[in-house]
Amino acid sequence: MPQPVRRATANALTSALEELRALLGERLSTAAAVCAHHGKDESYHPVVPPDAVAFLESTEEAARAVAICARHGVPVIPFGTGTSLEGGVAALQGGVCLDVSGMRAILRLSPEDLDVTVQAGVTRKQLNEHLRDSGLFFPIDPGADASIGGMASTRASGTNAVRYGTMRENVLGLTVVLADGRVIRTGGRARKSSAGYDLTRLFVGAEGTLGLITEVTLRLHGIPEAISSAVCPFPSIRAAVDTVIQTIQLGVPVARIELLDELQVAAVNRYSKLELAEVPTLFFEFHGTSAGVVEQAELVQAVAAEQGGTDFQWATRPEERSRLWQARHDVHYASQALRAGGRVWPTDVCVPISRLADCIVETKADIAEAGVVAPIVGHVGDGNFHVAFIVMPDDPAELARAAALNERLVRRALAMGGTCTGEHGVGYGKMPFLPIEHGEGWEVMAELKRALDPHNLMNPGKVVRF
Repeated sequence: MPQPVRRATANALTSALEELRALLGERLSTAAAVCAHHGKDESYHPVVPPDAVAFLESTEEAARAVAICARHGVPVIPFGTGTSLEGGVAALQGGVCLDVSGMRAILRLSPEDLDVTVQAGVTRKQLNEHLRDSGLFFPIDPGADASIGGMASTRASGTNAVRYGTMRENVLGLTVVLADGRVIRTGGRARKSSAGYDLTRLFVGAEGTLGLITEVTLRLHGIPEAISSAVCPFPSIRAAVDTVIQTIQLGVPVARIELLDELQVAAVNRYSKLELAEVPTLFFEFHGTSAGVVEQAELVQAVAAEQGGTDFQWATRPEERSRLWQARHDVHYASQALRAGGRVWPTDVCVPISRLADCIVETKADIAEAGVVAPIVGHVGDGNFHVAFIVMPDDPAELARAAALNERLVRRALAMGGTCTGEHGVGYGKMPFLPIEHGEGWEVMAELKRALDPHNLMNPGKVVRF
């Protein structure tokens, strides 16, 4: 873990907390348990708590809180639901955690324009529950019930990305509090614009290092007329991935294609009480008209049969589909349950789909040689897959083996024209790989950081070197 390089002085911190308490009252907490909870994400990264947690309720309140911290030189760390995976919420230089989970208002819905504006603390499940009777839905679905602000900050995606894209494609505009407390609004509701720099895309994926996202305008989609899901086992990883490649190359508009290796299937069977064959397996979902879904499914089934995937099991009823996809979303916890006392060290990479089979097969060989427990699951329709190293957090030798395997995986993906992270984000866990991937581009990112946050107060120690 990077060592803190600068903290606010004790007097500055005390003064900032006094002003914040006058603003927020009991919604400012310095309780050890509250701070510890806000210094930890869902990964193996250790707890690094902030000095205090501010529970915000509006953009105006957020702007005043950031301005107070800026005056006293106190770092701020945004927090949504704490489901990130690369140490993005760790308070590496202390400071104040700005918790937006209380900002849960859906501010505006325009069904005719297929868009909605929400506060940053609204979660994806809350939003889709609100949309249920409108005939619309929001398709981005990372496994956790993450906040929309956090999903924008990490440029999240999920199982539907192969058809509907990631947060990058589905965020139309933002309200952002800058490091000095100024509030800006980026983008808008128009479906295209050539008016100036694309500031929306600058903040989507910046992980709170450039500003605090407080409101998000999102693109929505119509609920499909028909939905059908299927599970198909394969004789090998390569056969499953070749099926995916052919499906994408044929232009089949499949909504979801998820790969589980044999160990991940075994973990899912045990945790979610399924009875799948414990071999490499693809989960599919098809969206469209009734006739279109049948056509897509028949074409994919024929492609799979050529690769030895002949035992399609269909799930067409809503409860069957929900059970199947809930099991997929629970793979983090299913993987952790493989070892009593173990913790998940999750990592992900993304490569061109033509290199996906090679990358996964070589990675599995590395894992087997190292004797590490590490199931694999992937959003293989867009070349993204995840490895969950199950480690004993107090065993330095295991942690070292996992770190070495992770580095080999990332370097392999980069050599294949891929990226060090497809959707987990950078935090501080993937920071060492950014200069390798981006070269001088990483220095340009740092220049942008210095321009917008010259005192390095916005989530310091993440993404870029200041």
